[in-house]
Amino acid sequence: MIHPNLWQDLEIRHLGVLLAIAENSSLWAAADVLDLSPSAVSQQLTTLERIVGQRLVERGRGRRQTRLTEAGELLVRHARAVIARVRAARADFAAFESGAVGSLRLGTFQSVGARIIPAVLREFATAWPGVEVELTEQEADDQLLTAVEHGQVDLSFAAYPLPEGPFEATELVQDPYVLVVPAGSPIGADRSARLDDLRDVPLIGNRSPHVRARVEEALRERGVEPRVVMRTDDNGTLQGLVAAEIGVAVTPLLTLDEQDPRIRILHLDDLPTRTIVMAWHRDRYRSPAARGFVGAAQRVSARLLPVRHVPSD
Repeated sequence: MIHPNLWQDLEIRHLGVLLAIAENSSLWAAADVLDLSPSAVSQQLTTLERIVGQRLVERGRGRRQTRLTEAGELLVRHARAVIARVRAARADFAAFESGAVGSLRLGTFQSVGARIIPAVLREFATAWPGVEVELTEQEADDQLLTAVEHGQVDLSFAAYPLPEGPFEATELVQDPYVLVVPAGSPIGADRSARLDDLRDVPLIGNRSPHVRARVEEALRERGVEPRVVMRTDDNGTLQGLVAAEIGVAVTPLLTLDEQDPRIRILHLDDLPTRTIVMAWHRDRYRSPAARGFVGAAQRVSARLLPVRHVPSD
C-alpha cells in the first residue's frame, strides 16, 4: 500500500542504493561500489521499501545475486533520471565556479578527433589559455550523449539526428559519404560512382552502427546485397585494406586521409551526407568557455567542408 506522506522522506541516497543494486545484481556488490557495509545497503533498501510501500528487490542469501521486482524495475527507471539530473547539477556548479579557468570536458569520436579536434584546440587555446580541455573518446556517439546527459562531459560531437533526450545541438559540417577504391581500380574512372556499381564487389565494412546501417541499408534499398569481406572500427585500417585491394569501402569523407596516393576517393550521388553537430545538455549551464569552444568548432568546420544550414544555438 502506498503511503503518500512517507514519500517526503525519500532521499537521493535511497535511489542511489537501488540503482547500484540494479546495476550490480547483488547487495554485496552494490556495497562495494558505494563504499558501504552490506548491512547499511540493506537498511537503506528496507527504508526505501517502507517509503514506497512495495518490495523492490528479491533478496538472496549471502552473496547470491538479487533481482528487482516489477515495482523495483519501475522505480529504477525514475531513479536513473533523478540521479542523472543530480550529476548534471553537480557538473553545472563545477563549471559555474571555474569561470574562465578549470577544465572543459569534451566528447569525441575517431573521425572528428583526427580532422577537426587539433585545429579547434589550437584556436580555442589562444582565446582561453586558462581552460584545460579533457577528451573523452568513444567509438559510438550514443555513449557520448549518455555522458552528456549524466553530466560527465560538457559538450560532445555527435551525428544528427540525435536520440531522444535533454539535448540541444548546433550543426558543424555536412560530411559526405564517398566510395574509396584502390588507385588502380576501374570503378569510377570519371571520379564519381553510384551504389549500383557495388554489386558483387568486395566491401570493407564499418562496425559503427550508424555508418553500417546508413550504408548497407542504402545498398539493399537499391537491390544490392552488400558483399562484406571484412569489418573494422579503425579508419586507418579501413583505408589500408582498400589500398591493399582487399575491397572497396563506403565511408564518410572525414574518416579518410585524402592525400594517400594508394587510393582514389569517388563522389557518390545517391547517398545522403552525414551531419556532424556539437551537442550539450539543454537544461545545464553552459559556461562562456563552452560557448567559446562551440564557436571555434563552427569556424574550423566551416573551413573543412561547407555547411548547408546551421541552426541557431
